Amino acid sequence: MSSIRDIQEALAAGRSCCEIATQALKRAQADTTNAVVRIHQQLALEQAAVVDARRAAGEQRPLDGVPVLIKDNLCLQGVEVSAASRILAGWHPPYTATAVSRLIDAGAVVIGTANMDEFAFGSSNETSAHGPVANPHDPTRIPGGSSGGSAAGVASGIVPLALGSDTGGSIRQPAALCGCVGLKPSYGRISRYGLIAFGSSLDQIGPLSSSVADTALALQVMAGADANDATCSQRPSNECLASAADLAGLRIGWVPEHDRDCAPAVQQRLHELRQALAENGAELVEISLPHERFAVATYYIIATGEASSNLNRFDGVHYGQRAEGCSNLAELYRQSRSQGFGAEAKRRIMLGTYVLSAGYYDAYYKRAMQVRSLIIEDFQRAFASCDLLLGPTSPSVAFRRGEKSDPLSMYLSDVFTIAANLAGLPALSLPIGSDEQGLPIGAHLQAPQWQDGRLLSAAAAIEKVCQGW
Repeated sequence: MSSIRDIQEALAAGRSCCEIATQALKRAQADTTNAVVRIHQQLALEQAAVVDARRAAGEQRPLDGVPVLIKDNLCLQGVEVSAASRILAGWHPPYTATAVSRLIDAGAVVIGTANMDEFAFGSSNETSAHGPVANPHDPTRIPGGSSGGSAAGVASGIVPLALGSDTGGSIRQPAALCGCVGLKPSYGRISRYGLIAFGSSLDQIGPLSSSVADTALALQVMAGADANDATCSQRPSNECLASAADLAGLRIGWVPEHDRDCAPAVQQRLHELRQALAENGAELVEISLPHERFAVATYYIIATGEASSNLNRFDGVHYGQRAEGCSNLAELYRQSRSQGFGAEAKRRIMLGTYVLSAGYYDAYYKRAMQVRSLIIEDFQRAFASCDLLLGPTSPSVAFRRGEKSDPLSMYLSDVFTIAANLAGLPALSLPIGSDEQGLPIGAHLQAPQWQDGRLLSAAAAIEKVCQGW
C-alpha cells in the first residue's frame, strides 16, 4: 500500500486498521536499509485498535489506519527519542510533539522511529549513532540527510507517509535522492513543539510521501496555531490543501546558473521538464538571485550558532548520558559531551560557539543575519515576476557512502535548498525521473511565504506532466 488512497480503499473494502498496521510492522522488521531504528509494535497495534473501534462507531477521520514513521528528533510520550545521538540514548520524553499528536488524532498509526543524522547534522545519514541508512535504489549509496530514514522508509514501501525535519534541506534533499515527495512548509506553518531543536529560526517539520496529494493532506492535518509554539502562525490550515493548478499562464521562474552547477543527468531532466511545462502553457521566466551564492556560508554561521546554543542543554546532568567517575562538575560536562556527541556534532558546536563569542559576533553572526535579509529581498523581487521557482533539489544523484569525507563538499550538497530556510519559504522536492543508472532525480519548487497551497497546486500539476518519467 504505497499511498493514503490505497489505505482508504483497503478500509472501504473491509480491511481493519490492525491488519494494515500488522503488515506495515512486518515490512519494518524486514527492512534492510536501516531506515527504522525502533519498531513500536505494541503502541501501533493499540493505536490501530482505537481507530478500528472509532470507525465501528461510525466516525471516520482523514488518516485512519495510515502507518507512519517519525524522525528520531520528534518526541512521542513514553517512547525513546535520541536524535540519533549517544548523549540522548535512553531518554523517554514526557510529552508528544504537536505535529505527531495531530497525525495520531487524525487516525495515523505510528509504527516506528526513522533513522537520521545525529541532531540533524548531515546530508547523507552517515553521522547517526544508529549507523548509516542505505538508499533503497542502491544500497551502496546514501539516502540523503538528515531525514534519510524517513525518505528511505517511504521509498522502500514500508510506510506511505513519514515525518522529517528540515533546517537546510533535510526533507527535500533525501526526498530527491530516494525518489519521493518531500515538503518544507512556510516557517511557522507547522508547530515546532516537541522537535529537538537544531536551528530554531530555520527548523521546520514536514511530511515525506509518494505523492503531492498525500503530502498536502498531511500538511493540512498538521498545520495550524499552537499555544505551545509562539512562532507558529494563526493562519487556517484549510488554505494548504488545493487542487492541481492550470499550467496555462503559470509563471515559472528558473535561475540559469543552477544548471551549470548540476550533474549532466540532472541538467537534462530539468531541461526536459521546462520544455514539457512550456508545451503545456506555462511561461518560463529567467530569474536572478544575486545573493544566493552566499547562502551556504550564511547558513553555516547562523545554523551552527543556533545549534551551539540549543545543544548547550545536553550536559549529562538533567537527562541523557552521564559520564561516570568524574571528580567535579566541569569534568562531568567535558566527559559526558566528549563521549556523547559524535564528530560532526562537536564540529558544529565549536563553530557555533566561535561565531557567537565576544569579539567575533559582529564579524560573523551579525553580518550573516544582514546577508540573510538580502537573500529574502532577492526572493521578494523574484516573485514579483513569477508565481514559483523551479530548479534542482540536489546537484547530483545519490553519491556512494564515504565518498564525501571533507565537511565542505558535504555542506555543498544542500546548495540549492538552504536559501528557502533562510527566507522561511515553502519548498518542495518532486521526483522527475532518474538517470541512466535508475537513481532518482528531484525538482525543487519554491513559492512565496505562506503560499503553501499555491506551491502544492503547482506541484500537483507538474506531477501529472512527469507521470511515467
